[in-house]
Amino acid sequence: MSSSSVARLFCGLLSTVAISTVTAIDPLQYVDQLIGSSNGGNIFAGATVPYGVAKAVADTNSGSNQGGFTLDGSPITGFSVLHDSGTGGSPSLGNFPLFPYSSCPGDDIDRCDFPKKTRVNHGSFNDTSVEARPGYFGITLNTGVEAEMTTTHHAALFRFTFPATDGEGNASRPLILQDLSDLQDSREDNGTVAVDSETGRITGSGRFRSSFSKGYYSAYFCTDFSGPAIRDNGVFVNSRASTDVKNLTVSRGINGYPLPAGGFVRFESADAPVLARVGVSFISAAQACASAEREIPDYDFDAVAQAASDAWAAKLGAISISTGGGVDASLATNFYSGIYRTMVNPQNYTGENPLWDNGEPYFDSFYW
Repeated sequence: MSSSSVARLFCGLLSTVAISTVTAIDPLQYVDQLIGSSNGGNIFAGATVPYGVAKAVADTNSGSNQGGFTLDGSPITGFSVLHDSGTGGSPSLGNFPLFPYSSCPGDDIDRCDFPKKTRVNHGSFNDTSVEARPGYFGITLNTGVEAEMTTTHHAALFRFTFPATDGEGNASRPLILQDLSDLQDSREDNGTVAVDSETGRITGSGRFRSSFSKGYYSAYFCTDFSGPAIRDNGVFVNSRASTDVKNLTVSRGINGYPLPAGGFVRFESADAPVLARVGVSFISAAQACASAEREIPDYDFDAVAQAASDAWAAKLGAISISTGGGVDASLATNFYSGIYRTMVNPQNYTGENPLWDNGEPYFDSFYW
């Protein structure tokens, strides 16, 4: 769209604000997060709050997955919490994805597909199952697993609902894994993961390549679960898993490709949804845990989603228009969706820069 067209659109919308006597619309209903999720738009389509660090969405293996999710027929490789939007170039972030299974085939943990390149075979979905609105993203895999997510500033809350039976007709024994990869598979040496045998808490870290420079950065996570009783847990390397080993430090692997590794938790039943709370930090796993505990203390998914929606309503509601003044609904959608995107990026990383610790405001990830 040319600058003159944009100017005319804004003038028309603002004129509507001034002269319309019709009740103002709800701006959230005119935000379409999926605009740009195909044909190389590179946008982030998932759940976040204004300027939030946590950005939860389903990641696909598309060649245009710089924002994580795409609507181009590509399957899902996981659900992660760190993303950028509108970047182009090499994919950014997408660190430490989760992936849910209703059960492992034959109830054999080593028959679950742990590496990204094989679990993608279980990540297909129907486009009609996708629901995206400010502060919320939901999708249903063709395996029958429903994945919903919402966020606070430094943490995400996932709600996984599993079918009662698995593909073999047996009662579901859900497994959720979390690996040490990112979107561009850039992890360097000494990725770490630890699983608490009693609570199932998974913590870990990794050192990753920047997508736009020759530099590196370290990221950390802390994941807690709520739901059915925990059956067992442990770690995996490549396609092999162990319930005896709870701590792991993993190298980059052979031929420069990161060795697939991470942790997992398996549950006794699918009688209730599994809630996974994921805190993230660029300082430490301890800070990731503290942020998640402070911002999401009680695993109330609907309350967190409502708070995220309210945060967006407060921002977008400052600009009020009315379709009754002659503005086409599609123009209102473009207008509010564009304003929404100005607050997806940049991210407010105050307190998350490892180069200083003075409490000064710090924003980054500016892409225009």
